[in-house]
Amino acid sequence: MDHKTTLTQHINAPADSVWAVVSDIPGSAATLSGVDSIQMLTDGPYDVGTRWKETRTLMGRSETVEMWVSQCTAPSPGRTGSTTVKALQGGADYTSRFALAERDGGTDLTLTFAAELTSPTRLSRVMLAVLGPLGMRITRKALSKDLAEIAAKAESL
Repeated sequence: MDHKTTLTQHINAPADSVWAVVSDIPGSAATLSGVDSIQMLTDGPYDVGTRWKETRTLMGRSETVEMWVSQCTAPSPGRTGSTTVKALQGGADYTSRFALAERDGGTDLTLTFAAELTSPTRLSRVMLAVLGPLGMRITRKALSKDLAEIAAKAESL
């Protein structure tokens, strides 16, 4: 059983500016108001294998999750870009995919977020069925805010 949502934000900036913001993990706590802190676990440029711990506060609760880049294709002229970030936490497999596509002199940034239980029990399935829609509404609202803040930063570069 999984839950998935997709959001798209048009950004009045070129794809390379949007990519610079999306791939700036050390700077994401300064860009995204929902991120409290970042602890880098690997050195070097953003690429497959980049790992970090991200602390967010959601619904008054602070949680730290280890995340890593599982796919990365930087945009280039005439070519779209995308990256996939993964996390495993509390029996769930989280996937966030960012896709960049140039449109109307700017960039469409599409974020697809999915959460899948890795070893669902009967109780966890029931809880997901009951609370999952509420959790996804809260997640969708937080992700929409992230996209707006990424847009504001990219448009200011």
